[in-house]
Amino acid sequence: MKTPYPIYWPQFYTATIYQWKDLLKEDIFKDIIIESLQWLVSNKRIVLNGFVIMSNHIHTIWQPLGAFTPSYIQASFMKYTSRQLIRKLSENESYLLGQFKVCKGDRVYQIWKREPLGVELFTSEVFCQKLDYIHNNPVKAGLCIAAEEYHYSSARFYEYGIDHFNMLSHYTG
Repeated sequence: MKTPYPIYWPQFYTATIYQWKDLLKEDIFKDIIIESLQWLVSNKRIVLNGFVIMSNHIHTIWQPLGAFTPSYIQASFMKYTSRQLIRKLSENESYLLGQFKVCKGDRVYQIWKREPLGVELFTSEVFCQKLDYIHNNPVKAGLCIAAEEYHYSSARFYEYGIDHFNMLSHYTG
């Protein structure tokens, strides 16, 4: 039996909400991001080593699996979450939806800022630096005192081994 070894390096990925709007401030919108990440993990598209969801951006460390390329993972994640966020806005927060209306030929609404950041992590040292950066984002933003207190992050998983979202893989270096 063949073991499917990853082709791509782990990737530090950052996506920002269009015009830095605080769309992800409410948990119902954060949960869309969580559900998408869970789907990618359970369908063996990625290994997810770390994440944080802030009010206007997200950071992840993920590694594409099998034939799935980093650009494919990014594009499918952005497209799916955009559609789900627009749907949720139209159902529950229609007054906010207008803030994302754009005059572009290929779309009516824009949720994510174009050209997210994706950086391959070639060394354990850089991987750990990015993971610490992710975990300390809520602390720097004043949302918590200790990183593991922030619910929408992988910090609790690394500190206590608790994976509330059932989607994380521990990075061991």
